[in-house]
Amino acid sequence: MLELVSLDSSFLIDLLSGEPSAVTKAADLDRRGEPKRITPAAAAEVLAGAYYVGGAYLDRTRTLIDALPLLPFDRAGCHEAARLGAELARRGHPLGKADLYVAAVTVRHGERLLTRDRAFSAVPGLIVESY
Repeated sequence: MLELVSLDSSFLIDLLSGEPSAVTKAADLDRRGEPKRITPAAAAEVLAGAYYVGGAYLDRTRTLIDALPLLPFDRAGCHEAARLGAELARRGHPLGKADLYVAAVTVRHGERLLTRDRAFSAVPGLIVESY
């Protein structure tokens, strides 16, 4: 069975910018045939920056984001976000809302998160992979 990977905004931004470690990781995922998906929060975060920049960068970003299956942020995901948010706040490691939603949806769907953002390492139950 193939593992599933949720792509965080940091990875996608690095990939779009041609960051060598992200490009190499993307090629590795493709070579292994691993299904790649994205959360609505990560998609919106990447697209917001692309709409700000505009032009060819926006076109490349839209093409990339639109090619990735979107993980649903359903009612169970809302409960997971609330649970994780409360737990992280109690521990003194709150996440911003977008990152909390990325983490919750990724955990909810049993995927690992590909990111360079170290803040995700504090999220219980989230498997984090860096590049």
